[in-house]
Amino acid sequence: MSVSHPIIAVTGSSGAGTSTVKHAFEDIFRRGGIKPVVVEGDSFHRYDRMAMRAAVDAAQAKGSALTHFGPEANCLDKLENLFQTYSETGKGEKRYYVHDDAESVKYSQASGTFTPWEEIDGDTDLLFYEGLHGAIVTDEVNIPKFVDLLIGVVPVINLEWIQKVRRDCTNRGYSQEAVVDIILKRMPDYIHHITPQFSRTHINFQRVPLIDTSNPFMMREIPTPDESLVVIRFKNPKQADFPYYLSMLKDSFMSRPNNMVVPAVKMGLAMEIIMTPFIEEMMIRKRQRG
Repeated sequence: MSVSHPIIAVTGSSGAGTSTVKHAFEDIFRRGGIKPVVVEGDSFHRYDRMAMRAAVDAAQAKGSALTHFGPEANCLDKLENLFQTYSETGKGEKRYYVHDDAESVKYSQASGTFTPWEEIDGDTDLLFYEGLHGAIVTDEVNIPKFVDLLIGVVPVINLEWIQKVRRDCTNRGYSQEAVVDIILKRMPDYIHHITPQFSRTHINFQRVPLIDTSNPFMMREIPTPDESLVVIRFKNPKQADFPYYLSMLKDSFMSRPNNMVVPAVKMGLAMEIIMTPFIEEMMIRKRQRG
């Protein structure tokens, strides 16, 4: 952790709602005149798209599974090195993963590939990470020990499956059977490497649908925010101003001394209300350190 070069990490699987958190932080940074360096977890995958397919096939031929949830498909040592270097010096190396054709035009290279590694601009106020492994701990790496504010974003598991089936079938042309097969192959890595991270985070946002999702593989539509609540868990409730949160977020309530529930339509607003004081305090300490 670092006063001079703080790090914020948002961890959550694809479709969990991490983009909502990213937009909330963008608003906070803009209003506070804060200059972040943004790092996406996808950029620390070990393989580009073509190489990943080959590696998955090779693993399958040996009777094992390779997924982006697990350490073997990621350069977690490089991620840890970036966090450590940035926390100490405000510098480090990053790259970008080109996701689609629009980004391919922007970066002038094929989708599914990585841009070259480049030095981070030393004139930044903090590092903002968003991806799968912001709080992962293995025998080789300990990412969260360098993070000042850890945010978890995770839907209940049925909702996560509904979102994946819908996205992969509609946007990526997969059959439902293929998506279910992917979910099954990812499950060991999900259990061993993704879920433990949410016990290390400082604040968790978990979306819970209010409609029947008993069979997620038969759902035709993703539950909307109007049909959902968000459970917000604080690791240290002494750092939370619950009376203020409840007064600002209509229809919110406490379900436990460290758990608050808000309508999902107000998730972005809740994030800004809760996170802003934490970021402001970071910047105050940073300026005082000089």
